[in-house]
Amino acid sequence: MVRTIELTKRQELILDIVKENGPITGEHIADQLNLTRATLRPDLAILTMAGFLDARPRVGYFYTGKSGAQLLTENLQRIYVRDYQSIPVVVSENVSVYDAICTMFLEDVGTLFVVDQNTVLVGVLSRKDLLRASIGKQELTTIPVNIIMTRMPNITMCERDDLLIEVAKKLIEKQIDALPVVRETEKGFEVIGRVTKTNITKAFVALGDDE
Repeated sequence: MVRTIELTKRQELILDIVKENGPITGEHIADQLNLTRATLRPDLAILTMAGFLDARPRVGYFYTGKSGAQLLTENLQRIYVRDYQSIPVVVSENVSVYDAICTMFLEDVGTLFVVDQNTVLVGVLSRKDLLRASIGKQELTTIPVNIIMTRMPNITMCERDDLLIEVAKKLIEKQIDALPVVRETEKGFEVIGRVTKTNITKAFVALGDDE
């Protein structure tokens, strides 16, 4: 991945020269700045990798005409669920609400994915679901999670090859903390991962830190 960077004064001067004179060779850029080609090489590499410039053999450098916002958008379109998905925490549909609460606490997650005996996704449990079930005088060890979970087909899912930015939009739209990453089988949807708000945050931080 490539970041949209803060340019140095010299890099801005290089962009101005290429905008006015491109395509232009590295040697000619160096001449205009009274610098050696070797001195400019790191700056030209950064500007090219960041997408501000493009280079063609025996032709030289030319300005791509893209703004920082456009480059950031392009970079976001290159991040997929498979790059940042994490391991899902799965429970059986027959476990008790009490056991589900313990699992959520021990695994330090905000969402549990519920599967049937064929390991097919049948439901989702959030912290809110378990909190609501805990209010009152119910015996939590006797209540199965399939009574309180969100069921299919009301589960929002994603796949490994989905764009992470689209998953982020779903999390915001649905006001939920995580999505199951699924793979379709003959029996139904198998849970193979999860994407959380934390995963999204890690991706965006990495996008900003990657030079």
